[in-house]
Amino acid sequence: MEKKSIQTSEAPSAIGPYSQAIRIGDFLYTSGQIALNPNTMEMINSKIEEETERVLKNMEAILKADGLSLAHVIKTTVYLTDLGEFSKMNRVYEKFFEETKPARTCVQVAALPKGAKIEIDAIAHT
Repeated sequence: MEKKSIQTSEAPSAIGPYSQAIRIGDFLYTSGQIALNPNTMEMINSKIEEETERVLKNMEAILKADGLSLAHVIKTTVYLTDLGEFSKMNRVYEKFFEETKPARTCVQVAALPKGAKIEIDAIAHT
């Protein structure tokens, strides 16, 4: 099966040797998104709610570049540096996934790139 790299200027550029997303067959696998402003490539280091919103907007832009939307997401993994902020993150997250909620894993990690509080990756299906 052929792999296709998905790239868009509407989401942050990769800050390492990886693609924003890879399409293979009917599946799209996104790289983890942090709260980088796609225009400035600067972090939005603020409240978890604002970081979560920026992360999911970045995710939307990547999906859109492949003709998809958040409704196509079947699985996410959420990485938080503080699980004590889970409920705040979850309130923002659920606004982006109003239709069928994807399966999800959420874990606490010691640190994330650029001092981010949250990172999310996703698998989408067409």
